[in-house]
Amino acid sequence: MKLLVIGATGGTGREVVRQALDKNYQVNALTRSAAEAAPLLPGANIIEGDALDGGAVAKALAGCGGVISALGSKMALLDEETLLSAATHILIEEMQKEGITRLVCVTGIGAGDSRGHGGFLYDRIVQPLLLNSTYHDKDRQEDEIRASALDWTIIRPTTLTNGPATGSIRALTDLTDFHGGSIARADVADFLITEFEERRWVGKSPVITSEAPRD
Repeated sequence: MKLLVIGATGGTGREVVRQALDKNYQVNALTRSAAEAAPLLPGANIIEGDALDGGAVAKALAGCGGVISALGSKMALLDEETLLSAATHILIEEMQKEGITRLVCVTGIGAGDSRGHGGFLYDRIVQPLLLNSTYHDKDRQEDEIRASALDWTIIRPTTLTNGPATGSIRALTDLTDFHGGSIARADVADFLITEFEERRWVGKSPVITSEAPRD
């Protein structure tokens, strides 16, 4: 199967591309610069274009059976972030035109009803002071996905690390008494691809973590 990865040059996106190729997927990667992406994504079919350009997205979707979106954004302290929701709106429109229904999307802990479960430092300082605009846009992004007719899964990782995969991943939607945690990007990528294939969480938004929650 051919798979489109959005946000392929980010830390999580690169892991998704690498692991998908290892599982014998054909991978399309939509990136703004093919020259910069090529050394980062060996083996991927790189389509140069902007995620806000419907024509570029349509080209990247050609022949694909589904999409994994690991799209990120730069920290916006002064300006209101809109990239994630705007790009997701365009992606959904183009997927529907092409009759492609499967979407697995990464947002993050702190989005939607997971807000307030990132741990004391994250909830009181990091998210409200540094990531407030980004997370408002993640909320809008999730709303776009939920309002669609796609077979969607939203994945909310806890704090991301660059360590090796542990193979120990917990997924949960009941966040009662859950606060904090961390997970390696390699584990996130593994969960994304597994969920894309197995569809255990369609229509749901699990938090994933590999570390025992902290109070």
